[in-house]
Amino acid sequence: MAAISMRLPVARKAVAPSASRGGEKRLVAPGDTITTDTGYMRGHGTYVEEEKLIASVAGAVERVNKLVCVSALKSRYNGEVGDIVVGRITEVQQKRWKVETNSRLDSVLLLSSMNLPGGELRRRSAEDELAMRDYLQEGDLISAEVQSVFSDGAISLHTRSLKYGKLGQGVLVQVSPSFVKRQKTHFHDLPCGASVILGNNGFIWIYPTPEQKDEETGSFTTNLEPVPLSDREVISRLRNCIVALVTQKLMLFDTSILYCYEASLPHQIKDILKPEVMEEIVMETRQRLLDLEA
Repeated sequence: MAAISMRLPVARKAVAPSASRGGEKRLVAPGDTITTDTGYMRGHGTYVEEEKLIASVAGAVERVNKLVCVSALKSRYNGEVGDIVVGRITEVQQKRWKVETNSRLDSVLLLSSMNLPGGELRRRSAEDELAMRDYLQEGDLISAEVQSVFSDGAISLHTRSLKYGKLGQGVLVQVSPSFVKRQKTHFHDLPCGASVILGNNGFIWIYPTPEQKDEETGSFTTNLEPVPLSDREVISRLRNCIVALVTQKLMLFDTSILYCYEASLPHQIKDILKPEVMEEIVMETRQRLLDLEA
């Protein structure tokens, strides 16, 4: 017979006040009045009616000087130039690839917007166009940067740096884009022995930290060597920690993921997703983050 896991009710721990973070973002629902001050400018997720700035989506109010916008709590990815994304090739077309990036429309990666194997820089020829499926084919995962955003919201990508390109062995975790914190870099080598790419589009790639990075060739040669058990355990633990952080509505960035990983070490990997364990480790993570900011 299969083992049955039973959980008893436990008292919730008190959460330390978060006022030290400099004020919490205000949540609004569609139709809520954000401000009646006519000096503010209307941003995304807002509209003006009877000299009042009103929210058009449910989310958190964000102010940048006089610009007010509402960041939706759950939505498709809206690309911005310079964003780092992780995507999956869905179609090979003439001189371009279609890429799924969790956006409303498929993104586009032009043949002219990518590095050739070995980082070679030259004009693309007819031979390159015929060999497109040798570089990237349907189902391949890539990391890329947003080059431009079209008027209809579609995204154009580029991989003109050796840190971008085809992804090898690892685990993909899909979360809401609103949980990924914007940072200067979204490529992180964690001290626990694995690396993560925190895509602004909500696609997160967890993979073993490569031993050497000096001989990168544009990530077109997929390493199919067996991944050691210790690395697979670290990747699995990181994956469950990310799921726990998102379930408990905590932002994802390198420090929060590392703190959650360290808090989960006393528990088995499969136990991290149990509600009481998840709440315990995320509570400890949140407290460490508050102490860090204080």
